[in-house]
Amino acid sequence: QVQLVESGGGLVQAGGSLRLSCATSRSIFSFNSMGWYRQAPGEQRDLVATVTSGGTTNYADSVKGRFTISRDSAKNTVYLQMNSLKPEDTAVYYCNAYVYLRDYWGQGTQVTVSA
Repeated sequence: QVQLVESGGGLVQAGGSLRLSCATSRSIFSFNSMGWYRQAPGEQRDLVATVTSGGTTNYADSVKGRFTISRDSAKNTVYLQMNSLKPEDTAVYYCNAYVYLRDYWGQGTQVTVSA
């Protein structure tokens, strides 16, 4: 059973920063990829950033240059550093792990950016 536990969400003013963490119950290299998705009220869940086991990263256009995904293999943790936050970044952020054609999801963490 794969467990993904997110932390680090909260309320921040526009222009501020937050760092999200996603701790997994097994080696991050056991997954084909890990990443972050977000879902605003009434919207679909969208990709924010992913990193493959080989280290290739991918970002949504809306966050390029502001968000950075990284990982710490010793801690089995993936991070999302979010800078220059905007009100439109407000959403529930979900950690994702993908392996053997299956997606695993964390419980989500709320990020709210005030104007």
